[in-house]
Amino acid sequence: MQGKKILITGGTGQVARPVAEALASDNEVWCLGRFGDADARKALEELGVRTATWDMATDDLEGLPRDFTHVLHSAVHRGDGHDFEETTRINAVGTARLMTHCSAAESFLYVSSGVVYNRADRTHRYRESDPLGGAAPWLPTYPVAKITAEGVVRGLAETLGLPTVIARLNIAYGPYGHGGVPMILFREMRRGQACAVPREGQNYCNLLHTDDVVRQVPLLWGVAQAPARVVNWGGDEEVGITDLLEYLSELTGVPVRLDRGDYSRETAIFDHDVRRGLIGDCSIGWQTGIARTVSDLFEEYRDRIDEYVAAHGAETTK
Repeated sequence: MQGKKILITGGTGQVARPVAEALASDNEVWCLGRFGDADARKALEELGVRTATWDMATDDLEGLPRDFTHVLHSAVHRGDGHDFEETTRINAVGTARLMTHCSAAESFLYVSSGVVYNRADRTHRYRESDPLGGAAPWLPTYPVAKITAEGVVRGLAETLGLPTVIARLNIAYGPYGHGGVPMILFREMRRGQACAVPREGQNYCNLLHTDDVVRQVPLLWGVAQAPARVVNWGGDEEVGITDLLEYLSELTGVPVRLDRGDYSRETAIFDHDVRRGLIGDCSIGWQTGIARTVSDLFEEYRDRIDEYVAAHGAETTK
């Protein structure tokens, strides 16, 4: 992708930052965010990314150019878990302001989440047409944030004639920020905490490495349409969270303790027929991606991981 003027929100996040870094060399890239991580902002600017502070809750977009060709909206106000009214307002108004400001763009990509699905069956492969109404006991306002924004995106895509994709993200991970859910779990293991898993069976997901995120964003922009197109966005492989924890332990030697109780963080597996038909397969297998990510974020395990990967005939992490 070359010669485009790109606007990305949520500038230091798991999706936004690697995309901004990858596109900055051949395009004019702008990043909006609260930028609580000053080092991440500096790193973006050193690559030529133009940054501007934007809080969805309070800030308008006056002073920002309007001639962006492509927009990636990944910023979200997750809420505090209790204030549903404020969470709804902030995400609706912030998203509406952004789409209206960038109504002349060639393509708009909104990053939603699999949390929007009514996840009643952990083995069901959710399709884009499945019922919504997701719940997240760990942060009840988060599904509301995503469902609200999806409604605004659908309405304005059609009203403005703005070609749009709503990409429902599964679990993205990689060597940015906190590393995603897999690295959150690994940090629990390092602290000796028991990791919550279901009493029976296990939760499943589709892990998506940031290398595939970066490669697929321009492809998703390329299939945008009005009315908005909805696409499940995750890795090709179905990964059990318990299997993931045990693999992390094998890689690093860090023991894993499982807390088989009544509560565990729900995940979902996707049917990817729509995404595969539009933009093709992913390129990073989950075990290779996890090994690379741990090696990048936790140098003290690098030699052990390389030995493990070499012994199992897999791709090296270096």
